[in-house]
Amino acid sequence: MLRRWTLYLFCALCVAAMFMIVSGCGSGGGETAAPAGQTSHFPTVNPDAGPPAGNSAGTASIPAEANLEDVTFPDHIVGNGTPQSCSAEAFIDAVAQGGTIVFDCGPDPITITLPRPANVFNDANPDIVIDGGGLVSLSGGGQTRMLYMNTCDSDQVWTTPHCQNQDHPRLTVQNITFANGNSTAETEYDGGGAIWVRGGRFKAVNCRFFNNVCADEGPDVGGGAIRVFSQYDGLPVYIVNCTFGGAEGYGNRGSNGGAISSIGVSWTIINSLFSHNSAVGYGANPAQSGTPGGGSGGAVYNDGNTMTLTVLGSRIEYNDVNEHGSAIFFVSNDHSGDIIIDGSTITNNIGGFWYPAYDGISMHSDTPIAVTDSIIENNS
Repeated sequence: MLRRWTLYLFCALCVAAMFMIVSGCGSGGGETAAPAGQTSHFPTVNPDAGPPAGNSAGTASIPAEANLEDVTFPDHIVGNGTPQSCSAEAFIDAVAQGGTIVFDCGPDPITITLPRPANVFNDANPDIVIDGGGLVSLSGGGQTRMLYMNTCDSDQVWTTPHCQNQDHPRLTVQNITFANGNSTAETEYDGGGAIWVRGGRFKAVNCRFFNNVCADEGPDVGGGAIRVFSQYDGLPVYIVNCTFGGAEGYGNRGSNGGAISSIGVSWTIINSLFSHNSAVGYGANPAQSGTPGGGSGGAVYNDGNTMTLTVLGSRIEYNDVNEHGSAIFFVSNDHSGDIIIDGSTITNNIGGFWYPAYDGISMHSDTPIAVTDSIIENNS
């Protein structure tokens, strides 16, 4: 495991160095700096140099509810045409108010580094749409996650007597990049290096997730990029045309679910790419004696009861684990969940064991799995 972490560090530093040499250390767009004295907890990558969003070979159809949201008439515009005007505080304030949020930071790519997460308030506008226009990256600067939504957190205001199952807030992130998030300092709401969600609805469309990290040990913590708990009426989280990692040095990592992790949540993943993500814990779940636990679900970690994982037109490759599910870990505690894979490729994922049907996918032997028009091969 030490050798692998050394490789990640080396790759991340190489990518950052190459970008500075080629592009001149900040030419073109800009990155709004973190407050004075703020330092990163781990090496960061420049998101502008990262791979594009989505699986270019994906051809799965997209349901209407999973498409981009209309941002023609925004409620908030962050910035007034210059990179300097696109401040972290302006973005954090806009998220707190809710509604449709767009950016006007000039014609070049820009990275906005947040000093703390932008929090969604449950009593604000029930719909929050964050659209980066394909130019904006949000960075945690190596020390914080970027977005937090929790219908059961009183600090975000309780709005119903059944906070675990309410139809709002409805959070959409689209045409935007989340990079260098870090939730390792979180204790109560752990996991989710870039985004942490409970309740309401959540979807991500045309997004990229690079180099986000959550706690690296523990049997029930995960989601290097995204961690999600209960969604309204069991409806799925949509991940559409998104990239998690995509190249060496850009992968996300956490104890479980190197890219995404959830408990009791269904996911529908469409035309997306998951690669070079890592589940770095060890000892599995429940934790084996003498271990901290974790290490399952290189790309995807699903735990809970009735839920469905649907993977359409997507590619999952070069993810790795120490324990189970080098590509996918799916455990339905009441044995009522199921997996659907169509038009997808799952290949060259590394490590793990307990593969009753398909190498790279850990699940109960009685879990229904339907695989059509897909390639699942060369996983260990």
